[in-house]
Amino acid sequence: MRADNIIQTIAGARTTLRKSERKVADYVLDHPDEVIHMRIVDLAQEARVSEPTVVRFCRAIDCDGFQNFKLALAQYLAHNPRIEQFRLSEQDSAQQYALKVFDALTDTLKRVREHIDSRAIEAAVAELAQARRVEFYGFGASSAVAMDAQHKFFRLQIPSAAYADPHIQVMSALSLTQRDVVVAISQSGRTRALLEAMQLARQAGARIIGLAPGGTPVARQCDIPIHIDVEEDPEHYTPLPSRIAHMAIIDILAVGVARTKGPAIDEHLRKLHRGLLSLRTEPSAGDIADIGDRTTRG
Repeated sequence: MRADNIIQTIAGARTTLRKSERKVADYVLDHPDEVIHMRIVDLAQEARVSEPTVVRFCRAIDCDGFQNFKLALAQYLAHNPRIEQFRLSEQDSAQQYALKVFDALTDTLKRVREHIDSRAIEAAVAELAQARRVEFYGFGASSAVAMDAQHKFFRLQIPSAAYADPHIQVMSALSLTQRDVVVAISQSGRTRALLEAMQLARQAGARIIGLAPGGTPVARQCDIPIHIDVEEDPEHYTPLPSRIAHMAIIDILAVGVARTKGPAIDEHLRKLHRGLLSLRTEPSAGDIADIGDRTTRG
């Protein structure tokens, strides 16, 4: 097993593990930095299982034993350090805090890009392209991602809606069918109301795609989990880089669906573009002069 995939491997294998082995998997996913310093007896005690269970867990994720598992986990953490959130200072100039915001966003997107699961993307695109209807669920900052997603998929001639109210999500979930798809979006992966709506959608027969951190309850309850592992600092203002990462994944899915639909959707998008041009004002002589002045000065 490749060390840089061990967290993804654990999260993906969780549903096939025995109940006691899942306890080990959950503890590792929640405390990876601590586990690399533990003895087997320590991990067994913290996960409330036996030492042989820990050994079986290691073998279930294709590790030869506990030490081999710890080595793979340590290598993963070395190549994927936790993102150190920037700190804003009262002495920061506009240029300094602007650069900090861009650095945080760039770093986040690079990390997500390096660990994206192309198989999950392909499976999600296939479900979305053939869906009768697509519903996007998200709360808080994730609701903005859901609204952005609804806009993109509506343009692709897929009936879609975005809901951020828990009562509306419940009513939506109860009205779904086996031909429908829910995209559950969560930056924490632990929102209780979202999990309840997902459960109702599953009972209705809908397929569920999840955008959430690996190993979280939202990711575990999805038919197709797309892991987006980004750390936020809740004690300081940040530009929510995980929101941008979620939007990037939505863009990837939209591009995939457009590609699947072929030339017909390309013509439809061109038609939309031509129609929207009528809503814009024509550039004035003053606008053109201003652009020329800025180009000359720049």
